Amino acid sequence: MSHQYLVDTHILLWVLNADSRLSDHHRDIFLAGEDVVVSAVSVAEIAIKKSLGKVTLTGNIVEILRSNGIPILSVNELHAARLEHLPLHHRDPFDRLLIAQAQIEGLTLVTADRHFSAYDVALV
Repeated sequence: MSHQYLVDTHILLWVLNADSRLSDHHRDIFLAGEDVVVSAVSVAEIAIKKSLGKVTLTGNIVEILRSNGIPILSVNELHAARLEHLPLHHRDPFDRLLIAQAQIEGLTLVTADRHFSAYDVALV
């Protein structure tokens, strides 16, 4: 049985743009055919950053994910309610929602963000 991974926004952008900052280990998760999901939180963050000119991405993020067979994990009330119980080690609301989703869904979070290690969440 393969492992299930929730990819954070930076890793997703690095994969899509073949960015040199993407580690071999993180790249291998995609190449090995592991179960990878992307949060609707990352879709929103990318859309916002793209509209502000902070992200260069050709095409619509939802269509890109769909065409690559990558499922999108919706945000639900359990994910939102978990935010009340997360310590404030990190204030980025997008990251905090990703952490909450990973905790609730039992997913390993694929990230290069050092702030995530302060939380009770599986990381790679």
